[in-house]
Amino acid sequence: MSNFVNSLPSKNNIKATYESYKPVLSEIMQNIEAKLKSSINLASKPTYKSRVKSFNSYYRKVLRLKSKEAGESNFVELTDMMGIRVICAFLEDLSEVERQVKELFEVREVEYKGAQQNFREFGYESVHVLVAIPKDCYPKNNELPLPDSLVCEIQIRTILQDAWAEVEHELIYKSEFTPFDMPLRRKLASMNASLSLADIIFQEIRDYQKKLQGEVEARREAFYEKADELTLNSSTSKTEVLETKNISRVSPYVRGTIDDMLLEAIHAHNHGELEKAVEIYTVILGSEPTPPAPVLSVIHKHRGMAYFAQNNYTAALEDFEESVKNDLNGFRSYYYIGIVQTIMNNHKEAIEAFTKSLEINEYQSHAHFRRAISYFKIGDFDESLKDLTAAQSLGLNDSETESLHSKLMEKFGMSM
Repeated sequence: MSNFVNSLPSKNNIKATYESYKPVLSEIMQNIEAKLKSSINLASKPTYKSRVKSFNSYYRKVLRLKSKEAGESNFVELTDMMGIRVICAFLEDLSEVERQVKELFEVREVEYKGAQQNFREFGYESVHVLVAIPKDCYPKNNELPLPDSLVCEIQIRTILQDAWAEVEHELIYKSEFTPFDMPLRRKLASMNASLSLADIIFQEIRDYQKKLQGEVEARREAFYEKADELTLNSSTSKTEVLETKNISRVSPYVRGTIDDMLLEAIHAHNHGELEKAVEIYTVILGSEPTPPAPVLSVIHKHRGMAYFAQNNYTAALEDFEESVKNDLNGFRSYYYIGIVQTIMNNHKEAIEAFTKSLEINEYQSHAHFRRAISYFKIGDFDESLKDLTAAQSLGLNDSETESLHSKLMEKFGMSM
């Protein structure tokens, strides 16, 4: 060790050199971080942390490395002088961020920290990607020589992996004492396992939500298609069965809970098992203790859609009205009330429902269009044209809007 230390320039010289490079490294790192923020695209927006290594950490690592080249220059290049963390919400995001980073930069090395540990060991997991510095990330007025092999380390972690890494750093790496006794090591291993399990559970819940959302979107699309067919006499209505995802029993929820029953009911609904869907919704509504108002609103809305699919419009209307009683801001339920009232030729009531829906959310092109139809049916052509214009300005331009526009122009005695 003494020969190695003697081969190094003095600590003060190394420090002076490193401090002169630090502003340059900081600017490079900030430019890379800006590129990441503008380019990484995830459903759940990641957060970012960045740092240029402090001199003390830098110098300790230089001494540990015992580099043969250390004596050749006051500037000793390390791979982690610039570090950026991309902190994601879910495990599924890690591979996606890694893929996007590889598309964005020239990758020199990828290391999967913690991947080789067995269940008795503790330590943080993280993906470390070393990237070459893009030309557009170098400072414009820099005069210091920078090696071509200079890299920036991009660490990709979940929120919980990052939390563990921060705490572990304080307990292990910054402390003179590290736990040797098994009880303390077991506690650390237990905490690491708990955080890892929490990450897995969060991902399972995320997968469950996506599955549920897919079922809900398929069910809503089928509802709108039937509404179009009944109210617009559309000849373009799709006749094929909408594709839905199969439900596996690998669920983060206990079977028989409201969440689990809701997914099963929507799945049955989407596969044409309407009686089964209505039965499950009814069981949820009658459960003890009584579900809270937001839950009641959702279940009444879904059961109403199942009744609608059975052509039981009276029951559907009752459920949609119960839905808005439990959620006064439920603009979709008001919209569904308007659709049912239109089918039942109650156009004044339909206009009232569409109006309430639009008061809550004015950016609904279809609500404007359907209210325009109801205004047309009762002979209020001025209001119909206003709503049709609003629907078109919001991006709804199809054969149905063109047809209504033509009819209105005829009423106003105008040629197209």
